Amino acid sequence: MDQMTTENCSILSAKESLPDIGRQDPHAGVLPSILLPEIYRDKSDKVFYPEYTQEAKALHRALDRIAVWKLPGKEHVKEYFRSMYRRNFRPRTYVSNLVAIYNFLTVVRDSSKTCLEEITKNDIEAFIEHEQDRGLMLSTVRTALHCVNAFLGYAIDAGIVRTDVLARRIRLRKPETLPRAMDPDDVKQLLSVIDNLRDRAMIMVLLRTGMRIGELLSTRLLDIHIKDRRIDIYEGAKNRLGRVVYLSDDAMSALRAWLKMREPHKEVLFYAQSRNTMSYSTARQIFENYLKKADLVQKGYSLHALRHTFASELLNAGMRIECLQPLMGHTSLDVTRRYARLTDKTREEEYFRAMTIIERGESDGYHRCDHQVQAFLEEKERLTQHC
Repeated sequence: MDQMTTENCSILSAKESLPDIGRQDPHAGVLPSILLPEIYRDKSDKVFYPEYTQEAKALHRALDRIAVWKLPGKEHVKEYFRSMYRRNFRPRTYVSNLVAIYNFLTVVRDSSKTCLEEITKNDIEAFIEHEQDRGLMLSTVRTALHCVNAFLGYAIDAGIVRTDVLARRIRLRKPETLPRAMDPDDVKQLLSVIDNLRDRAMIMVLLRTGMRIGELLSTRLLDIHIKDRRIDIYEGAKNRLGRVVYLSDDAMSALRAWLKMREPHKEVLFYAQSRNTMSYSTARQIFENYLKKADLVQKGYSLHALRHTFASELLNAGMRIECLQPLMGHTSLDVTRRYARLTDKTREEEYFRAMTIIERGESDGYHRCDHQVQAFLEEKERLTQHC
C-alpha cells in the first residue's frame, strides 16, 4: 500500500465511494451516518481496504457490488445492508444475503416489475422454484429464503413492501435426519492410526469437547486453562453464543504432548506447517487421510461426526440432556433432543422385552395388562417419593 504512487492510486472518501450514506429516505426517515474507513483504488479499479474491522470491510464490498446492479429496489438494498452493519452482523452473513437478494430481485425483474412496491407472494414462490430448478440442496434453498424474508421484513417495516407479502410465510420442510455419530469400534480404530502429536491432540479435543471445527481452529493459547481443564469459547462459530467446554483425561494427555512441541510464539492452538493458522480445508483433509489409513472411508464419516459422537456418548453414559445442551452450545433444547433419538436405552429395552414375549408366542393380552399395572405402580412410587 505504501509503495503505491500518486499516479496509480486515488483516495476516495467513504462518502465518495459509497454514495447516499446517511441520506434522507422518504420511507425510512433520516438515517444516522455510518463512519466508514477510506478505500483506495488503483488504475485497474481494484479496491484496497485499509486495516479496519471485518464488518466494515464486508459492508464496503457489499455496497460496492450493489452499486453496479441493474435491479429494482437497489437503493433499498443498500439501506438494508447498512442496517445489518449497525446490528453487528457477521462478515460472512453479508455474502449469503447479497447472493440471495440478488437472485430474488433478478426473478422480480424478469417478471417485468420495476420497484419493490409491486412485489407479491407469487414472487417468493417463483424465487423458490428458481432456486430448486438450479439443483440446490433443500438446506441451501431454505437459507436463501430466510435471507429474502429478512430483507422483505425490513422493507415492510419501512413501508415499502405490502404487509400481506409475509402474512403467512412459506416454510420448506426439511427432513429431520438423525445426527451421524461414529461407532465406538470405529473411534478406536481411527485413534489407533493417528501417530502425529498435533493431529492426535486436535481430533481428541474435538471428540471430547464437542467443539465445532471452526471454534477449535480459532482457539488461542489464552483460551485454554490447563489447571482447570477447560477451554473458553468466547463466541460460538454458529450462533455467537459463548460457552465453556471441559477436557477429559485422554484429551488432556494428547494436548499436553502437543503443547510441549508446538512453537511457543504462535497465537492459536493449532496451526498448519509454516503457517500461523490452519484452514478448515486443511483440517478436513487431515481427518480424511486418517479415515483412509483406518479403512473407514466407506462409512461416510465427516469431521463434524466427532461432535455428534461426543453428544451421543455422553447421553449413553447417563448425562442429562439439560446438562448436554450448554456443552453443545445449543440455544434450544429441541436441537439437543435429536441425539436422544440415537441413545434412548429405555425404548430399546422395551422393544426387546416385548419382542421376547412375541417370539415365545405369549402375546395374548396378559402381558399387556401386567405391564400396564407395573407402569402404574412405578408412577405411583415416583409421585410418593417426589411428595
